[in-house]
Amino acid sequence: MKAEIEHKNKSYNIDLSKPLDISLVLRGDDKNPIAWYLNPPKIQPVVDGDFTGKVTAGSSTNFNNIYFNPHAHGTHTECVGHITREFHGINETLKTFFFTAKVISIEPENQGEDLVITEAQIKSLLKENEAEAIVIRTLPNYIEKRSKKYSHTNWPYLEEAAARYIRECGIKHLLIDLPSVDKEKDEGKLLAHKAFWDYPKNTRFDTTITELIYVASKIKDGMYILNLQIGSFENDASPSKPVLYKIE
Repeated sequence: MKAEIEHKNKSYNIDLSKPLDISLVLRGDDKNPIAWYLNPPKIQPVVDGDFTGKVTAGSSTNFNNIYFNPHAHGTHTECVGHITREFHGINETLKTFFFTAKVISIEPENQGEDLVITEAQIKSLLKENEAEAIVIRTLPNYIEKRSKKYSHTNWPYLEEAAARYIRECGIKHLLIDLPSVDKEKDEGKLLAHKAFWDYPKNTRFDTTITELIYVASKIKDGMYILNLQIGSFENDASPSKPVLYKIE
């Protein structure tokens, strides 16, 4: 199904029948990706006395409880409320859902014991006002990312200057295939989060960070239309389903 989208006084032709889903599936088992030292999520039928909410157990319906943490168990979109004392919810932050987006691929650089996405790397691939969203795919792009156990791995991260440059380029929505834009164990500094949100001095309340995406290798670098879908959670973050559409 072809569609012409009018966005910020420009027209974009996309094929709605060819979505490129860059979210991770949330599973109720140990094949699910996990970060932040938690156990796997659980998807289990409700049990109440003699009732078990599962058709194969005699129920008329499947009726499951789901136990998960959005930050630790899959693709999620968060707002600045993730780091503020006062409450700010993702449902009040994200009010529109289609954006121009640029997909870039970067192999983080070695800096001591760390792997870092640097300002220079971002500058070579992103220019000011080029897009509203940036989608960062780290290299190498192993398929094992879809089930990786990230806790205590010192994953790659975005240096503060790189996050600041992304902000200065006018990017409102930052997407990355890691559990966090920041270093796993950073003593709570959250330098990249704060630089992107320009917190606390000139906080950008209408911007988001999406983490733990997976950009398949078949998706080429370049410009797309992004549909960023969230659940209607009153929380700092929600499970999300970012979908790309190739601009024709």
